Amino acid sequence: MTSMNPANQLDELGKRTLRRVRNRLMPLIVLLYFIAYLDRNNVGFAKLTMSEDIGLSASAYGLGAGIFFLGYALLEIPSNGGMYKFGARKWIARILISWGIFATAMALVNGETTFYIIRFLLGAAEAGFFPAILFYLTLWFPAAQRVTVLGIFILAQPISNALGAPVSGLLLQMDGIMGLQGWQWLYIIEGIPAIILGLLTPILMTDRPSHAHWLAADEREWLTKTMDDELAHKQKGQPHHFLAGLKDPRTIAYSALYFGLVCGIYGLGLWMPTIVAALGKFTTTEVGFIVAIPYTIAAVFVYFWGRRSDRTGNRVMHASISMVMAAIGLLAAGFLVQVNAVLALVALTLAAMGIYSAIAPFLAMPSTALVGAAAAAGLAMVNSLGNLGGFVAPYAVGLFNDATGDNRSGLVFLAACLAITSVATFLYARKRPEGHVKPGTPATVGEEAVAADEFDIKS
Repeated sequence: MTSMNPANQLDELGKRTLRRVRNRLMPLIVLLYFIAYLDRNNVGFAKLTMSEDIGLSASAYGLGAGIFFLGYALLEIPSNGGMYKFGARKWIARILISWGIFATAMALVNGETTFYIIRFLLGAAEAGFFPAILFYLTLWFPAAQRVTVLGIFILAQPISNALGAPVSGLLLQMDGIMGLQGWQWLYIIEGIPAIILGLLTPILMTDRPSHAHWLAADEREWLTKTMDDELAHKQKGQPHHFLAGLKDPRTIAYSALYFGLVCGIYGLGLWMPTIVAALGKFTTTEVGFIVAIPYTIAAVFVYFWGRRSDRTGNRVMHASISMVMAAIGLLAAGFLVQVNAVLALVALTLAAMGIYSAIAPFLAMPSTALVGAAAAAGLAMVNSLGNLGGFVAPYAVGLFNDATGDNRSGLVFLAACLAITSVATFLYARKRPEGHVKPGTPATVGEEAVAADEFDIKS
């Protein structure tokens, strides 16, 4: 017998070992993820004062905010190649330092052109971060426990926005210190931690279980054998052609559906501070604390909804209902934003709950549909093409805002994207096996799971 059974039904040694690994590795990894989302989305807060200082229109902001995802999508595969060559730990450090430099360099923006260039470079620098992190996790956590670990990342998205919003709002109050504007301090202070963590990561991370001298000898031996046996077990499976995933019609379908969901994720996330600021005469600090409310409530709901999806096994229904919730919330916010601030905030909260709770059940479906090397190619394509919605949606919202002079049309556009995606997801996936799994079956989640499948094959 291999150690596959201990990975699923852990004995006391296995439980003790994985508990020590979680306590050692996960705080740093979660912190890195937090910084990634902070540096990715803080442009939404910087806009509150930066736009006037450098003469940035709503459409120009939307284009620059979204252009991050062009660099991200174009450089993700080359970045993965670098990770294979140099190893996850060193490559994670390289990514952190380079994106920290460009995140800090956002303080040098002085017009549309520099805004576009540095946002693109920031996206290019961050490309490959999640795949590298998840490859690293596949070295340390057996598959049966890995889903629980990956689930933390789904919660981390709204939590990062919730905690980052008040901090960003407060930093905007630093106008005039050392001759810099508040938005410049925001970029500098929130960009430097990535550089520092990049320098510390090679010291704080351990490459493989066999190198973990902070584990007891029996713990290190158990984990090394468990992970080696699991890899050997996977390699016994039937090989699948890598290009088959790219040619699979399901890959194209799920890419298009994910594009619609991502439009909602970043359309709302990158415009939320502006929308909240329009609800009343708030200071930037007040805007930060108000923006935190929808994300905090969304994080709690994501946990509840994800557990319910796992318990019932009905992925397609949970994903579709979540997107309907989000569409209703965005549509209601569009019509309430100039009528009643409290009700508009309630509607935005409903939208955030729907958007973030849809991610895990939705992305579990293509993860189940595609297997082997086909999954590595197909799921990477779903992730890359889908994330282009992060470019289209912010830009489209900016164009609508410039054309109409308010936020209503942009919110209605996002609501329409999610409503269409919800209906299309239900019609496409309702009779497919990947939309309905046996309750309790492990399912990969999120953008990170795409990488995890790929790296399990090639590690």
